[in-house]
Amino acid sequence: MKKRVVMILCAVGLSMAAAGCGILPFSGDLTVTVDSQESSADASSEQETEISFSSKPEETEEEKETAKKESPKTPLEKADLMAQQYDYDGAIELLKQQPDYESDSEMQDAVKTYEEQKAECVAWPVDKVTHVFYHTLIYDTDKAFDGDTDSGGYNQVMTTVKEFKEITQSMYEKGFVMIRLEDMAKKNEDGVMEIQDIMLPPGKQPFVLSQDDVSYYHYMDGDGMASKLVLDENGEVKNEYIEDDGSVSVGDYDMVPLIDSFVKEHPDFSYRGAKGIIALTGYNGVLGYRTDISYKTQPDDLNEDKKKWLAEHPDFKLKKERTAAKKVAAAMKENGWEFASHTWGHLNVGEISLDRLKKDTRKWKNNVERVVGETDKIIFAFGADLAGVEGYAGNEKFDYLKSQGFDYYCNVDSSQYWVQITDQYLRQGRRNLDGYRMYYNPDMLSDLFDAEEVFDPARPTPVPPM
Repeated sequence: MKKRVVMILCAVGLSMAAAGCGILPFSGDLTVTVDSQESSADASSEQETEISFSSKPEETEEEKETAKKESPKTPLEKADLMAQQYDYDGAIELLKQQPDYESDSEMQDAVKTYEEQKAECVAWPVDKVTHVFYHTLIYDTDKAFDGDTDSGGYNQVMTTVKEFKEITQSMYEKGFVMIRLEDMAKKNEDGVMEIQDIMLPPGKQPFVLSQDDVSYYHYMDGDGMASKLVLDENGEVKNEYIEDDGSVSVGDYDMVPLIDSFVKEHPDFSYRGAKGIIALTGYNGVLGYRTDISYKTQPDDLNEDKKKWLAEHPDFKLKKERTAAKKVAAAMKENGWEFASHTWGHLNVGEISLDRLKKDTRKWKNNVERVVGETDKIIFAFGADLAGVEGYAGNEKFDYLKSQGFDYYCNVDSSQYWVQITDQYLRQGRRNLDGYRMYYNPDMLSDLFDAEEVFDPARPTPVPPM
């Protein structure tokens, strides 16, 4: 039986530093976007009923045909993958359920192996789980670091694809394994948070992965980053990248497909199928799709970036954008990814009023939740938080967010570990793996990778100070 927890706290120092904590966007247009479109987004999105709220869109004939062509895995193959990802009980149960198990020595030998591997596992303390995060990855450094007004911000809070690949490989070699927040603690039948056992072989250690602002904002166009997430001809989630000649390439240009590809080659990098958490705003849409109601209502004070995009896309249909985004989101969730609120307007929850938080949350639910589905996680923009180390007891903003279904709360902290668990919530600090942290505090990342080896030589130095 799992232990009921009143509070677990591990805090070397709660340091919600600005460095790398979500200082996006850089162009100064966010305040205008949030303030000017608040009323129209609230009122109109309530009337948007053309999108189904089902968790997975109905398959097209083409998708069904693709699925038919894929050979189903044998029970042994499925069990082997489960065991590689540390779900020994699931692997054993799967094989024992097979009608020919009693006469199949290969299955029986596999079960014996899984039982031996399970017996070697040890529980990892939840207060020693680190959480790392990224922003959109930079694919073309020449475009991102071209000296324009956004270059400095990119240099501070973003990571290049080259760096990301090397960091991921280093963490894998050090024995890190991706887990879910639910693997640390989750609600029981009475709605009380309970600590969970993270069972891993010796030499393995869990971590949580997340990525902020996966909306592919308008201001990033032409700056060497992916333009959206899409499904390729095999139904796999990939990125679109717009080349210099305007042609579109499809491949691994950002974190989601890069991690998917890495886990295909290294299944043991994932604990029971876990991937990362994608933290989404909503004002420019999600996943590269323009899913916000303001693109349809087009209020008089519509942001200039949106006006420009709409002028370049005269065939825009909100329903089409939302439907396409829903298909991608459903495929991601099926493959282990999760979603979190990053607030609709990328707001500092510690500074805004409760009324502003309520309005923003309604817009997130009306414009983002209806696309990616419900979530019980919120990852605060700007690395902000609702309170200090004392916790959330008596905090009216927490009471409101809890009433809206949020049980997991993440800020930004410079410590290797920062975890707080009560019977009502799990709270965790995250570590930014970006240009600023690698340049100014490489020693703070030494448990994960060697920053000097990873640092992309294409990155301009010195990295601008915060």
